[in-house]
Amino acid sequence: MSFVVTIDGPSAAGKSTVAREVAVRLGLLYVDTGALYRALALKLERQGGSPDQQRDVERMIEGTLLDLSGSPEQPHVWLDGEDVSGQIRTPEVSESASRLAAMPAVRRRLIRFQRALRERGPLVGEGRDLGTVVFPDAEVKIYLDADALTRARRRACELEQRGLPVALEQVLAEIQRRDQRDRTRADSPLRPAKGAIIIESSGRDVESVVQEVLRAAQAREGCPPLALREPDPGPSPGPGGRSGPDRAD
Repeated sequence: MSFVVTIDGPSAAGKSTVAREVAVRLGLLYVDTGALYRALALKLERQGGSPDQQRDVERMIEGTLLDLSGSPEQPHVWLDGEDVSGQIRTPEVSESASRLAAMPAVRRRLIRFQRALRERGPLVGEGRDLGTVVFPDAEVKIYLDADALTRARRRACELEQRGLPVALEQVLAEIQRRDQRDRTRADSPLRPAKGAIIIESSGRDVESVVQEVLRAAQAREGCPPLALREPDPGPSPGPGGRSGPDRAD
């Protein structure tokens, strides 16, 4: 089995930034599981559907093709052969994705897709249930956390940089709603995995967190050596242009 590092935690805890950097330094595949849920939310939005209509959501997933490609610094998310990487980061898609993620049928289908990604080689994955459900046998499990206000400030800054300014109070309320939904859902609730290293990132710089994760990884047998250079991203074709699974189910 391939060497796996999982980084779970609540929204805006810094998972994506840390996971990407760890993947670069170890030369591993970077897996952003949240992007998969966002891609499904985008498709549902385009179809005029609602996460409240479970039957419609399940039918939509059946015929959906998903894939991930690219490097950790430039990841690509493919939805039915279209690169939607730049279209899935809006607040509306984020909210819809959170609601979809609470649906057991959606989670089961994407869990199978995520597990199949391990066939592509060693990976660093970030999400909500990677260490608890998707890869319970991962060599390294991290739970990255931060207080709600810190996370809201990070998310507000991120949105402003994308030209989508949102009031801090609104972002904080959204973060708190999402925390409640993630932690209380019946299927795969957000919580630290058994044996996970819990890292509190409030008030810490990215590099110190990255170094802590790297130390944990390098202490485990089978961890790849630090990359001497950034991994070659290679071509970034859509589904069908590369090996590996491409169906959400």
